[in-house]
Amino acid sequence: MREKKEKLSKKNKGKKSTESLAQEYLDGWKRCQAEFDNYKKRQAESNKSVIRYATESIVLQILPVLDNFSSSVEHIPEDQKDNPWVTGIMHIKKQLEDVLRENGIEEIDIKMGDNFDTKFCEAIDKGDKEQAIGEKGGDGKVDKVVLKGYKIGDKIIRPARVIVK
Repeated sequence: MREKKEKLSKKNKGKKSTESLAQEYLDGWKRCQAEFDNYKKRQAESNKSVIRYATESIVLQILPVLDNFSSSVEHIPEDQKDNPWVTGIMHIKKQLEDVLRENGIEEIDIKMGDNFDTKFCEAIDKGDKEQAIGEKGGDGKVDKVVLKGYKIGDKIIRPARVIVK
């Protein structure tokens, strides 16, 4: 009888150690699975960052082309505005703007008379030096937008270049 109890006791100890070992393996597997899920999330975020960076790089190369379109449009003689060739150029400019917009590129909305904000603007000239932003910081106003600014989401990729009065 005593031998049977000892055998059962040893068998139960073996079961408990097997059960605890199985639980340990299960916990380890769960940790590994959670770590892998976190890894996948980090990689997805990293991929988004790489795509954003690549988009920004391409956009910075395209913006001067769009600036040149805008400059040339400002110099079209009045008698040529309805010319089919000019209309075609205007459509190309609009198409380029649409492509940028569809890819998350937004124009920074700065107009004449807006307060000068260093987050969105870069002063390239000061009209009236006494009223313009100086060492004290001042509250200058935008007198003219020389180059439009652009952003991707909240990130400014090119500040608007303005003349401050």
